[in-house]
Amino acid sequence: MSYVVDGIDQIDVEELASLLKEETDTLVIDVREYDEYEQGHIPGVPLIPMQTIPQYTDKLDKDLSYVFICRSGARSQNVALYLKEQGFDHVKNFAGGMLTWDKEVETGLEWIVKDVKELEK
Repeated sequence: MSYVVDGIDQIDVEELASLLKEETDTLVIDVREYDEYEQGHIPGVPLIPMQTIPQYTDKLDKDLSYVFICRSGARSQNVALYLKEQGFDHVKNFAGGMLTWDKEVETGLEWIVKDVKELEK
């Protein structure tokens, strides 16, 4: 069940799982640190650590929708708020973060984003 915090839509596990199964224009991005991502992440979800988001801001497509993920939902909420301030209108936060994710998890450094062109479908 989604709700709004500080102007950012919050989504839950079931909504995120549904988004990941469907072909949508929504891009899900993990904003944790490398070691956290390596210990366990949602398969197919790329990593852009929170502190590097500003260097990607002008390269991300403002017309796409984004869902951000972190450990608990706090850092991803901050990333969503930051991007909303930068003119991104379609940003959401995964409330509860990886602490609430009860679906499949992968370990290792599967997909570290070095260039946002990698995110193009």
